[in-house]
Amino acid sequence: MEIQDPVAAACHGDRSRLLEVFRVAIAKPLPASQTAVATMVEAVKPQKQTVLVQDENQLLENGLRTLLEELVSAAVENGKSVMQYGRAEVPDDDGNGLLTRLLDIVLYLCEKGNVEGGMIFQLLEDLTEVSTIKDCKEVFAYIEGKQETLGKSELFSRGKLVMLRTCNQLLRRLSKTNDVVFCGRILMFLAHFFPLSERSAVNIKGVFNTSNETKYEKEPPGDGVAIDFTFYKTFWSLQEYFSNPATLTHHNPSKWQTFSSNLGTVLEAFEVQPLGEEDESLSLDGDDDDSTFNIKYLTSSNLMSLELKDPGFRRHVLVQCLIIFDYLKTPGKAEKDGPREAIREELKVHEDRVKKLLRTTPPKGREFLASIEHILERDKNWVWWKRDGCTPFERSMQEKKPSSEPTRRKPRWRLGNRELHRLWKWSEDNPNAITDAKRAKMPPLIEYFKPLSEDMDPEAGIEAEYHHKNNKVYCWKGLRFAARQDLEALSRYSDMKIMGVVPPELLTPEVRSSLYKTSDRPKTKGVKKEEDGTPSLAQTEDATGNAPTGVSLMEIDGTTPAQDPEEPAATEAQGPAVAEVEPEPEPEPEPEPESEPVPDSAEPKVEPVAQIESDAKPEPVQSVVQVEPSSPKVVSEPKAGTPKSESRSGRKRSHPDD
Repeated sequence: MEIQDPVAAACHGDRSRLLEVFRVAIAKPLPASQTAVATMVEAVKPQKQTVLVQDENQLLENGLRTLLEELVSAAVENGKSVMQYGRAEVPDDDGNGLLTRLLDIVLYLCEKGNVEGGMIFQLLEDLTEVSTIKDCKEVFAYIEGKQETLGKSELFSRGKLVMLRTCNQLLRRLSKTNDVVFCGRILMFLAHFFPLSERSAVNIKGVFNTSNETKYEKEPPGDGVAIDFTFYKTFWSLQEYFSNPATLTHHNPSKWQTFSSNLGTVLEAFEVQPLGEEDESLSLDGDDDDSTFNIKYLTSSNLMSLELKDPGFRRHVLVQCLIIFDYLKTPGKAEKDGPREAIREELKVHEDRVKKLLRTTPPKGREFLASIEHILERDKNWVWWKRDGCTPFERSMQEKKPSSEPTRRKPRWRLGNRELHRLWKWSEDNPNAITDAKRAKMPPLIEYFKPLSEDMDPEAGIEAEYHHKNNKVYCWKGLRFAARQDLEALSRYSDMKIMGVVPPELLTPEVRSSLYKTSDRPKTKGVKKEEDGTPSLAQTEDATGNAPTGVSLMEIDGTTPAQDPEEPAATEAQGPAVAEVEPEPEPEPEPEPESEPVPDSAEPKVEPVAQIESDAKPEPVQSVVQVEPSSPKVVSEPKAGTPKSESRSGRKRSHPDD
């Protein structure tokens, strides 16, 4: 009597119950979202509520693989497609077979994280292994339909290698001649399923497909065909180097010499037999007939003369030359310097010859060459990226975190932007905003030119490059202010530039004396002399010996600023002196000559200064020059050599010396 292991018996019973539960579930035409979780819980009875642990995942996977084999066997016995087996011909059926429903349930559980993410990939691999090529096309159509779900990060990371192995096994089983379309579908799926920076999809080492061997005749044929068999062998021997360009590196100089010699012979033959527009009809590469495209050309020696006249054949060979030239010019990862100088020169010569032949090969040779050059230039980016280790350059999309604060609506500006809106809302009454006290106003000339006057002082030690007179904007503003406030100061700009516009009272005595020389004194409004019967300034000296104070037009206007009496020398720089002190041993008043009358139309009359009584003490008057009381005499006439002041009408005033 045999004694059975209780653990094995329990596992067998659990598997049988699991298979029965899933048979019932897939027999119902319901969506996987409604039956998947309930079916898993009923079949496995997990320790946790909806998530399986490692042992439970293994039990479920083994049971599902067994059920998969049973369904495939049943479909083969009934002579039906594996993906359509079990499909019910009823109105309420979803149109899916039993295997499709089973795969949908497993895919839903993997997507939601109830089971291990690689389980669906393992089932798909088993299904392709036990299916025929015809059934594999339907299985792969299911994979293509679920590509978006299978490509999610939680599933892709667990099953990408299984999916790659499944596709590679399919490609090995398929015929490259009869199943070209199916092979293309698999390659396109891999290109979309795997990211561009996936190292498994990139030829990191740069290995060439040396198995693509071109076979040609080694011995001349005995039928007596007139052909240069040496040229025939030379021409087709180039394919050995095209299939494996690594043999032409600088480590094999002998092979490079052979290749260069053979290539020169072929290019010379192409140049000797140029193609014209009449040869365009011989090309088999028609733009509208895709069925005439051939993967490889026939290598029979009897066809050599015809192939040389085919423009498409020539283009294929010449493009192969440009590809291998581009490979040789691009150094590998361990070859920082690239080919040697001698090889580089030969490459340049051959490349120019090949491009010239492509340019003259019909049809549209120039356009074809431009397209090939553009493709090769872009291919360099791919080559350098692989050389640097295929660094990932995709950026994951960062999800915006919802903020707890309510979204504020962007303000809308009435005048288009914030600054114009603020300017418009400066005041409730916009016209009053123009006269607002807070607005920038025109500064007085004394205040504006104060920095320039400080620069003009030699004691300040301001360097010439930091002088305010070099600031064009500052000078331009100063001229604008002078044009509005003091036209007389503006008139001095033509003689003394911007320094002449500076008010004289801001300058030091030394600067005034050097700037306003005797012949360059600024013109000021003179005081019209007293009418007849009015004593001159020399006659106003009182009996006590105190000298009277000179009066200028600025004093009459009441705008003359106070000046330090200890600076008598400043009067000459600030304007024409009204009085000048000259000590004499015997002060005697000089008689005042009669002044020449000035017509009223030439200059407006100025009220004369009231005559000061000789016996009364004169009142103190603020003047430009204050004369000390000890001065023996006050002389009103200017020094010799000083130009006489002129009136506004251009007539000279009278002078005692005249």
